[in-house]
Amino acid sequence: MSIRRLLGVFLSGLVALAFSACDADKLSKLKPGITSADEVRQLMGEPSLEWVETDGARVWEYPRTPQGIVNYMLVIGPDKVLREVRQVLTEENFAKVRPGMSSDEVRYLLGRPAHELYFSLKQEKVWDWKTKVEGGMTWYFNVHFNNDGVVTRTSTNFTPGP
Repeated sequence: MSIRRLLGVFLSGLVALAFSACDADKLSKLKPGITSADEVRQLMGEPSLEWVETDGARVWEYPRTPQGIVNYMLVIGPDKVLREVRQVLTEENFAKVRPGMSSDEVRYLLGRPAHELYFSLKQEKVWDWKTKVEGGMTWYFNVHFNNDGVVTRTSTNFTPGP
């Protein structure tokens, strides 16, 4: 392995470690049922996306991709108090992705993808999320969409390195 590649791997690892340590510190300060929406914004920053539920609750997206292997959804109740903190990149959620779902439904379930690629010959868009780094391999969960933004299938792949 070249010095440049080794340095890149080392720096990527440091960024991921700093990200996870920072998140752990911030998340430990969030108390469902106690922390206000304003306190969440002060601590976590602005969400990248917000959904409004039928009951008036708001779901705020805090993605940690492409470097991280987590995406957070924070549920703020109509009373403007934190209800729930969810890490959504889980095997359980990956299993919920089914053909026929819309891209909006997938985004709500998994958060912002790490990458979005379009393959013109196949006429498909593929979103991926990094799921784990293990044994020198980085694993990804992929969702394939047709040109109408509807899920056609899912797949997984891995690449060497972090």
